Order: sequence, then C-alpha cells, then structure tokens
Amino acid sequence: MKKLVVLVLTVFVCTSFKAERPKSPERILIFSLTKGFKHKSIPDGIKLIQKLGRENTFAVDTTTNSERFTYENLRRYSAVVFLSPTGEVFNADQKIAFKKYINKGGNFVGIHAATDCLYEWDWYGKLVGAYFQSHPKIQQATLSVVGAHPSTSMLPNPWVHTDEWYNFKSFSPDVTVLMTLDEKSYTGGNMGYHPIAWYHKFEGGRVFYTELGHTSECYTSDENFAKHLLGGIEYAIGRRKVAKIEKPRKCGAFL
Repeated sequence: MKKLVVLVLTVFVCTSFKAERPKSPERILIFSLTKGFKHKSIPDGIKLIQKLGRENTFAVDTTTNSERFTYENLRRYSAVVFLSPTGEVFNADQKIAFKKYINKGGNFVGIHAATDCLYEWDWYGKLVGAYFQSHPKIQQATLSVVGAHPSTSMLPNPWVHTDEWYNFKSFSPDVTVLMTLDEKSYTGGNMGYHPIAWYHKFEGGRVFYTELGHTSECYTSDENFAKHLLGGIEYAIGRRKVAKIEKPRKCGAFL
C-alpha cells in the first residue's frame, strides 16, 4: 500500500511539473548578407532587433552565411528576417530550402533592401511583394497609415519621417498595403500611388515588409520606427493578429 501511494504521488508531481514548465520563446533569424550595396545601418538594425527580442521575450540569431539556409536549420525559427540583404544571395539548394520553410508555415519579415535582392528568382519577388527600382536622396517625407495592423496601430497618422524612399517595380497583386508615401511631400517619387509597407499570407507563411530602415537613426533613435518594426515581427511570429475592420487596398494596379 505504501509503495502504491508513493507511485501515485510521483506521477502527480511529474505531471504537474510538466504542465507548469514555461514554453520556449519564439526564435527568429536575421539574415543580412550583401553581394551588392552594403548598408552601414545593418549593425544598428541587428542591435535594435536584439534589444526588441530581450524586451519582448523572443530569441534572435544572426547570420550572413547562406549555408545556414537548410530546411533542418530554418525549421527552428518562427520567422526569418531579411535585414537589407542585396544581390543574388542563394544557390539553387538554398532556394529550395527557403521555399520549403515558407510552404511548411515559416514566416518572413523584410526590411528596406529586402526588395533589392534575388531579382532572378520570381518566387521571391512574389513573397517579398515588390522589387526596388530607384531612389532619390535621403529626405523627409509624409506617410499615411491606410491599413489596420500590429505594425501601424501605434503610429501617428500622418507620420513625418526621414529615410531613403524606394520607387518600386513589379508589385505583387496580393499584398495588402499598410502605409503609403505622399509624393508631394518630397522630391523623386515616380509612382503616384506609392505603397511603402505591406503584408500578406503567402504559400503557408505570414509576410511583413517595410521599406523604412535605410539610416542608422531609424534603429538608434526613432521610437516610432522601433514600434513599427516590433509590430511587424510580432505579426510574423503569430503573436499579434490583424484586425479585420476594413477591406484594405491591394497593389494590383502596379503589375
């Protein structure tokens, strides 16, 4: 009888401990390999995302090594963050692994020059949502929030911000626009209706892209940008949902 009581207590204690053990935090991978232009702000971007991770309990790994793009490695991550990579950064096997990661429910965050890489891979263009075409000098401009999202809910509207403003080509018709750029507020825009941040669900994964993030000041001293980026990351890793309040505008007119 004593042995039975001990056994029952042991099972109860072990079961209780297992139920109360905290879950492991989400883990993201920052990828910032450059084979074209290298942004001086990349180290500041890494530091900001690491800080956001510490403050919001998600783990952050970083790499410039394309060989880490195997499915077995990528499957460890709740999201992959492209922090201004440039050029043709993947070989054929790495493309297959990254596509499988997204198709199996992996998620993606693109920052600034994430639209200035992998031009020869049509699938990636559809994932990220657009490709870079040109930009004028760094200058102040006015942005309008046009979509409800964790990355925009806390922003001033309109929002006056200084950055390097991309003109885009080859927009995906499926992305949902979150912010637009007022081309009357600066010089060098050539698009008319000018999306500057967006999101969509793509082949199994959640995708968030923001064109902001060229300058070091974005990462070191702009609280609005930090909140914008955190909201995009938390959407991608599944912590925060999109409020379905209105039907947001799509980008089909730009194909």
